[in-house]
Amino acid sequence: VQLQASGGGLVQAGGSLRLSCAISGRTSRAYDMGWFRQGSGKQREFVAAISWTGGSVYYAERVKGRFTISQENGANTMSLQMNSLKSEDTDVYYCAAAWGGGEDSLVLDDAVLAQLWGQGTLVTVSS
Repeated sequence: VQLQASGGGLVQAGGSLRLSCAISGRTSRAYDMGWFRQGSGKQREFVAAISWTGGSVYYAERVKGRFTISQENGANTMSLQMNSLKSEDTDVYYCAAAWGGGEDSLVLDDAVLAQLWGQGTLVTVSS
């Protein structure tokens, strides 16, 4: 089971980008999923998370009102729509997933909770 991320790129400040992530491989588990960002020499930082049901979403304060996380095609797929991008949003973004045992209580808002990581995708916002 792996995470496959796509999207990212270069955009001007005020523009939009969309990141996508999906679990590939055979699994019967429905994962809680999330996005993190990491700058050079820095710890991985929470951006947004979504429960395996798609019914609960969570955001870091710095992205509330600008970013939207959602499931793309049911469980184990998700996207992050990033609007009104700022230069400080520039970073490498990672998708993550964790299996909460089927309970709806896990919030993937801390990197230590992640069980799976996708490859990083670079988001560059020019000012």
